Amino acid sequence: MIFTDRIHAGRELAAALADYSIREEVLNDRVVVLALPRGGVPVAAEIADKLALPLDLLLVRKLGVPGHEEYAMGAIASGGLTYLNQDVINTVRVSQAQIDSVIEREQTELARRDRVYRQGQPPLELEGRIVILVDDGLATGATMQVAVSALRSAGVARIAAAVPVGAPDSCEALRAQVDELVCLHEPEGFGGVGRWYRNFDQVTDAQVIDLLNQHRGGLHEQGTESYH
Repeated sequence: MIFTDRIHAGRELAAALADYSIREEVLNDRVVVLALPRGGVPVAAEIADKLALPLDLLLVRKLGVPGHEEYAMGAIASGGLTYLNQDVINTVRVSQAQIDSVIEREQTELARRDRVYRQGQPPLELEGRIVILVDDGLATGATMQVAVSALRSAGVARIAAAVPVGAPDSCEALRAQVDELVCLHEPEGFGGVGRWYRNFDQVTDAQVIDLLNQHRGGLHEQGTESYH
């Protein structure tokens, strides 16, 4: 165990990212914190609070192997982006029909979350901005990889991925895909994100909505445009 809970992890990450609060880009409203729901939201909210940055979501869903849903074979993001880990698919011999079924189910959940979480509010404009992309940990890295692809498609200027803890091999792979990776701990014998938290209770939809509402003023009063 390294972190008491996600709030503790967010405060530790905020300290490691402190230089972002004094960058010139902040003065021009070019830096934004994006959370991967649901577990990344409490972590990202602490970073946004400590660094006085706007907070928003990047909606991504893991594609779990049928019968072993905790094992990711890929991920999808808003906008129809899909990442598939062919090594995993080939190893566990998942059929195309099974893959299509999982994608359809997760797309339905992605649309539901977009409707429930945003409550009619548009997402932030991302083109040309610096994004701090946050999750509560990095296991396989599938979700982060499709998130990074989504951000590149949105035309962001720079991506800094930030996680409290991550599997060393996943961190190494992600480091090559982003402009900066801030991972506080890369323990050997990773064994799953929850292992490194004392309290790793599931984050609820209500908690996500509450945290977004707390930041809603700072998020949308600075600019009500949506990205395309």
